[in-house]
Amino acid sequence: MMKKIRLIILTIFLFFPNNVYSLIEVDITRGNLNPLPIAVSPLFSDEKTIENGKKELKLDDIGSEISNIIENNLLRSGLFNPLDKKAFLQKSDIAHLKPRFEDWALIKAQALITGKVSLENEKLKIEFRLWDVLAGREMIALAFTTVPSNWRRVGHIITDKVYERLTGETGYFDTRIIYVSEEGPKIKRIKKLAIMDQDGFNTKYLTLGNELVLTPRFSPTNQMVTYLSYFKNLPRVYLLDIETGLQEVVGDFPGMTFAPRFSPDGKKIIMSFAKDGNSEIYTMDLENRIVEKITNHPSIDTSPSFSPNGKYIAFNSDRSGYQQIYTMKSNGKSVKRISFGKGLYGTPVWSPRGDLIAFTKLHKGKFYIGVMRTDGTGERLLTENYYQEAPSWSPNGRVLIFYRETKSDSEGRGFSAKLWSIDLTGYNERLVKTETDASDPSWSSLLSN
Repeated sequence: MMKKIRLIILTIFLFFPNNVYSLIEVDITRGNLNPLPIAVSPLFSDEKTIENGKKELKLDDIGSEISNIIENNLLRSGLFNPLDKKAFLQKSDIAHLKPRFEDWALIKAQALITGKVSLENEKLKIEFRLWDVLAGREMIALAFTTVPSNWRRVGHIITDKVYERLTGETGYFDTRIIYVSEEGPKIKRIKKLAIMDQDGFNTKYLTLGNELVLTPRFSPTNQMVTYLSYFKNLPRVYLLDIETGLQEVVGDFPGMTFAPRFSPDGKKIIMSFAKDGNSEIYTMDLENRIVEKITNHPSIDTSPSFSPNGKYIAFNSDRSGYQQIYTMKSNGKSVKRISFGKGLYGTPVWSPRGDLIAFTKLHKGKFYIGVMRTDGTGERLLTENYYQEAPSWSPNGRVLIFYRETKSDSEGRGFSAKLWSIDLTGYNERLVKTETDASDPSWSSLLSN
């Protein structure tokens, strides 16, 4: 189960009037072109040890590991340049109390993170401070208490606080990603549901691989997941509670069901349902299990995604003759085509910010991941490859995760599927670490909300 973390606010930097800001500025519009130099000092502690399962851990080791988590998170964001610890001129314990800003400025740090780890009543207490080196002032000071085994999450939460203070955006590091774990040749893949922290650690497998699983999607309000699985070769939509492991069938449908997703309030599931050779979009109320048909058209309508306010739905349809992206009101009225570029468009996903729709595009044998405004203007293709699809947004709408396949021979040898992430600016494309091949990722909301 998810361990709770108690947050103690020690001080928050509020010295400046509303129209005056720290000298630190992080450019969040250009990806990784001008990353901010930041020093992440190891969190210091005494020499006490704690029990973590069957292992004994030193507090100073935990402090160093938390520092590494923060540093790696910031580096992967593409907005920060963590400086080499070998260049640090001041010890971590002294820096936490009173940094010599001239020493940190000498190694060109503009921001500094310091911290301390201690043990109080068998609970781990982690303190951290964020300093503006250029202004010579403290920006944030916070403390967290939690069970000792929860130290990795603290590293992610601290990163979120630092990210938000320096960029003005909500962070996305205290999150998880659910995906389909894949093993074996392409023609005979074993697929299981898997979940991990956003940095690739703490992987857990949620199904055994006996049945084919597809398109897992997180609820935006809790740690519930909906996904498609084949039971006796028939597709079923399931609900899974990540915390308890309880699983239930949403409903048995007489035809094929595809691409289930939650509504923004988590009270409904929207999906496409194929009957008599025609695919339409339906919603199901999870409380009373009432099914409502949203579209009614002889063409194929599928891959629905709600806007964050729940008032609109994006979907793809071939009603114009070939597959394009459309939007409509949540009651199915006011259908409007929004994609008009060359190629086929699919898998539209509304940004949590509400301003963009991510999509997959196929044109001249290449697959693209792109974004466009909700009226279809401003189309930008972020990345292209042999085969890639299924974009999913980070909860702050800053990063997209998707999966990419490599080519194989006729028997499926040499095939692989991996998760990748890219900034919405088109910069900072990175391979996301997974224990096995992976596809169909979905990003959770912030766990600390």
